[in-house]
Amino acid sequence: MLARGRTHRLASLVEAGNQAKLFAAGQSVRSLPYEGVDMKVMHFKVIAALVVVAALMGASAGVALATSRPSSTAGFAATTPSTPAGGSVKIFATPSNGAGGTILITGAIGDYGKTLSIDKNGKTDSNGDYVKITLHKGTFEVNSTTLNAKANKAQPAFYTATCSAQFSVTGRVTLFNGTGLYQGITGTVNITETYAVILPLYTSGKNKGQCNASNNAQPLSQYSSISGTGTVSF
Repeated sequence: MLARGRTHRLASLVEAGNQAKLFAAGQSVRSLPYEGVDMKVMHFKVIAALVVVAALMGASAGVALATSRPSSTAGFAATTPSTPAGGSVKIFATPSNGAGGTILITGAIGDYGKTLSIDKNGKTDSNGDYVKITLHKGTFEVNSTTLNAKANKAQPAFYTATCSAQFSVTGRVTLFNGTGLYQGITGTVNITETYAVILPLYTSGKNKGQCNASNNAQPLSQYSSISGTGTVSF
């Protein structure tokens, strides 16, 4: 969820101030620091957005949400089915390069739809710490501040010999501001964001044959996923 766009996050992490360190050391695997890199440019930027994105639901019963945004009056008609009983849920989200993404939830919530990264005021923001989840039977929001903070401090592994990198982080998010069938939703869920990328080699110039980790490099292949488990209450 995709909170935040994250599709090219790993390529961004090995750019700028980190690039010289990667290739000068000659180590096969390195943990990359974040200095010199704008982590919000590519939150895989998958991400989650990369969140994000986006990213990121779930809930443990009866959890109070001190950081909740004001309740929204926009919602679904009163003809929606009766409030679900609550219980365990599993989240599967696909982030994108922008503020949006897609999501599917199983368990106590059986629904699917879209994610949108927003700021604390509800405005679209690909670098926002909140996510609006719009499903077929209702909507709710996610506070992913803690997850995003952990993601920004995490250190991905970069494999110089194969010009590949991977990144994974797990953090807690909270649910609130439900409408439609999900009115009154509360709780927390542990979300795991995973990203991986294979970058190209320079084909000419002084860096020919070396890994191209610049911001304009087009990944040969990339992977991103956002998933999690939790318990929802209404």
